[in-house]
Amino acid sequence: MTDKAPLTILVVEDEPLNLDMLTRRPRRSGFVVLQALDGRNGVARATTDLPDLILMDIGLPNLSGLGAIRQLRADAQTKDLKIVALTAHALSGDREKAIDAGADDYATKPMDYPGLVAKIGTVSRRRVWNPRDALVGKIVRLGQNLL
Repeated sequence: MTDKAPLTILVVEDEPLNLDMLTRRPRRSGFVVLQALDGRNGVARATTDLPDLILMDIGLPNLSGLGAIRQLRADAQTKDLKIVALTAHALSGDREKAIDAGADDYATKPMDYPGLVAKIGTVSRRRVWNPRDALVGKIVRLGQNLL
């Protein structure tokens, strides 16, 4: 028998209003939501917490969202995390840049929230939680902290 744990989403967004909106809606849907305010902290949080999905703003301070995505894809521990790139600028070629950087999907702000929740739901339906996976993840993180 398998149980489903709540899906964990990391929202990496520097604008407080957008961060609030991107956090509140998934929480109301039952997801665990983590936050980071810039690209560097987003990479650090993703590496530490290994969320099921990352909503990554492209225009971030300290390290751009595209740079953060590239770093996550280059790390064996985070290379398979699901990432949706978010941008306020729907310029020609932005989607291709995000996908080339390693994003799994792309969305523009202001958000189509029903569409975003549907994307999150697609990821959550594919995920089957296994208690062994949680234990292995904790052991790996504990070992990293000891090094």
